Amino acid sequence: MRRLLAFAAVFVSACATAPPQPQPQPTTVTRSPQARGDLLGLTAGELVRRLGTPALQVREGRSLKLQFRASSCILDAYLYPPGSSQGVERVTHVDARLRSGVDSDQGACIAALEGA
Repeated sequence: MRRLLAFAAVFVSACATAPPQPQPQPTTVTRSPQARGDLLGLTAGELVRRLGTPALQVREGRSLKLQFRASSCILDAYLYPPGSSQGVERVTHVDARLRSGVDSDQGACIAALEGA
């Protein structure tokens, strides 16, 4: 009798359906375009489309510095060609400062430029 009950329990458990697995909910990722790294790798054209017309452009050899100004800050983006010196220059470094010259939060400065 015990064997029969054990067999019946195994049989019933094998026939039981598995509980439904919870469906993964799509997560809304709010991408913050205010991070310094978000500008790295952009070309001059991409940077201009994103931040507007630069207030200053300085070319030194094959490098290019673009300066963008908001009412609250100044952002300098430095673009260099790839290591092979062939190809378009891309942003490799970004500096942000207040108009007084004191270092500024880069994210806040980028946000100010994008909102301008």
